[in-house]
Amino acid sequence: MDDGFKTLIAEIEQTGKKYDIEKIKNAYEYAAKMHEGQYRLSGEPYITHPVAVAQIVLGLELDTDSICAALLHDTVEDCSDKTNLETIRSLFGEEVMQLVDGLTKIKQLQVRDKEEAHIENIRKMLLAMNRDIRVIFIKLCDRLHNMRTLSAKAEERRRDIALETMHIYAPLAHRLGMQRIKHELENLSLKYLDPIGYNEVVEKIKQKYGQSAGLIENARKIIQERLDEAHIPCTIESRTKSVYSLYRKMYNLHKNFDEIYDFYALRVIVETELECYTVLGIIHEAFNSIPGRFKDYISTPKPNLYRSLHTTVIGHDGIPFEVQIRTYEMHEVAEYGIAAHWKYKSGERSKENIDEKLRWIASLLEANDNTRDPDEFMRSFKTDIFHDETFVFTPKGDVISLPLGATVIDFAYAIHSAVGNKMIGAKVNGMIVPIDRVPQNGDIVEILTSSASKGPSRDWLNIVKTGEARNKIRAWFKKEKREENIEVGISELDKELKRIGRPYNDKQRDEVAMAVGRAVGINGGADDFYSTIGFGGLTVSRLTKRIHEEFDRVCPPPAVPEEAPKPIEDTLAQNKKDLHRVKRGSGIVVDGEQGCEVKFAKCCNPLPGDKVIGFITKGFGISIHKQGCPNVTAGMRDENNRDRWVEAHWEGGNNDAGKDLYEAILCIRALDRIGALAEITAALADMKVPILNVAIKQNAGNGTSMINLTVASKNVSHVETIISRLRTLSAVESVYRGSNG
Repeated sequence: MDDGFKTLIAEIEQTGKKYDIEKIKNAYEYAAKMHEGQYRLSGEPYITHPVAVAQIVLGLELDTDSICAALLHDTVEDCSDKTNLETIRSLFGEEVMQLVDGLTKIKQLQVRDKEEAHIENIRKMLLAMNRDIRVIFIKLCDRLHNMRTLSAKAEERRRDIALETMHIYAPLAHRLGMQRIKHELENLSLKYLDPIGYNEVVEKIKQKYGQSAGLIENARKIIQERLDEAHIPCTIESRTKSVYSLYRKMYNLHKNFDEIYDFYALRVIVETELECYTVLGIIHEAFNSIPGRFKDYISTPKPNLYRSLHTTVIGHDGIPFEVQIRTYEMHEVAEYGIAAHWKYKSGERSKENIDEKLRWIASLLEANDNTRDPDEFMRSFKTDIFHDETFVFTPKGDVISLPLGATVIDFAYAIHSAVGNKMIGAKVNGMIVPIDRVPQNGDIVEILTSSASKGPSRDWLNIVKTGEARNKIRAWFKKEKREENIEVGISELDKELKRIGRPYNDKQRDEVAMAVGRAVGINGGADDFYSTIGFGGLTVSRLTKRIHEEFDRVCPPPAVPEEAPKPIEDTLAQNKKDLHRVKRGSGIVVDGEQGCEVKFAKCCNPLPGDKVIGFITKGFGISIHKQGCPNVTAGMRDENNRDRWVEAHWEGGNNDAGKDLYEAILCIRALDRIGALAEITAALADMKVPILNVAIKQNAGNGTSMINLTVASKNVSHVETIISRLRTLSAVESVYRGSNG
């Protein structure tokens, strides 16, 4: 028995709860036997990891089976030659086996590419969470310990794991209300993703806290004295904002460190809800409050169960600080979120309102059932996990939480599917509004319904914000309008096939539909494929490449006869003769001639400052390439065209192009998050750089997207300045100058 497990047993005994210590010891001994001879990259025996995970699980005060599953969570995955799920069931029972199975399935994914792996991981995780929410509690504890020991891994792997943690696990912890784990995951991720920024914030925290710690302590004493006078027993804690929270405000919101008012916070914990409001009045009497900085999350809780009063006041020394006021029960939920409802209490798990609080998981799984488009699934996931909330009231006073930007249609479907399906209009604060109206915090929304309604409109799919509403609309069309869906699907496919420009008949179109359908998992025939397109489960635009491939197979394009090779007749003398025939034009000197008609090759997009060379085209002037362009290297080896290359340089010197602007392509790897492109384009607008074209490839790997921007630039130095500016943006991982080649 190692020291870590001895510590775990001691901590279990100190809780005074009725844990089955014998079962936990058996789980440890079995895990130690299975992992015998295995070591972590740090050199420690592997068993130290599951023991550490079990300690974090105990910190959440979860039950015996959760601790056993934490100890056993890697045995089936990493020791498959020694054990299996049936053995786990026979030794530790059905619940432990199910938890281990859920954790194992999240890891055991054999998929074709990183994009699919990313999406499948999330689907598997949601499915496991829906069956038993304890799976994700243990998984978060597992990820937290891995982040605490991440330094042993190679740098690239550290970055990959930190990105996944920041994009998936920290937001999940937030959505589940597990703020303590969320903050630590964010801070550890930032440490590896931007160590310079992380260290800068840490230093600023040390400096500011060192200067003002005494002032906050004075404020704490004042509040304690006032509450003692009012005979309100309480606990007062102080804290500073987390490193990552400060980093976001400084780098994403461009705030100066001194502009962050909630850097300091005092937390007042009392017995009853009534005392919370009494304490609020006492604090506002003792200190001047800052207008607009009060939030009541007790009367309108956050979707992740968080309840508390927040107010920001000015201390007697002029230092602003935040005060959070909550009961002990609210504090427990604020720290542990949904997990607080699963604490081990007298041998029973408390599940009050648990199903309702986890309805978003089932909603995401339903969205997965109703769409085969991974982009759509990810959009629903991000909306439900990452959103800021708007709190809207029903006419009866019930509070409905919606993502920021959600419409009254989303509100209708948040109440019930039947309300949304029969909706014919809406009122906001008593006034009839358009169905795309976005209600604001505190609005009272009334949905107007009619039994004569023919159901939702397909246009609503382009209006709604939430995955839940989109899923319910699709489900209605899938069930009620199959024939109409088939007609819509046929029409959409016909539009795409007609773009190809070759004739086809209905039988050939159906063959294409069946082949594409099978490729995406629709095996019921052409009508099922058309129906899926019709109710919005797939989009033709996402399947364009596959549709074209299948159409070429079913209706092959006519063969094009090869042209006879042209005789070699171009010589250097002929080059100069052709050169003099072209029209005068633009800022390039070609073979000593100014004002030649030139075009800039799209394969390399040369700019003033690049060394260039010209190629005489047949009838289209001189094509200007960078000397290092791969097409130049290949062209020089081509004996048929070797003599068509001519010397070229920029008028007025390599880096002087006057007032002319030239196309430059910037290849940007950016974090795949809401607002990344807006941040980039805003920076370009600040520099007065025109954007000519944008192409985005989402899910480029490791939680990033590739953005190819075509911009107008003056020369190489100008482009280098643009690139340097973009590299400072928090959303940007890397930037380099690209080409169309």
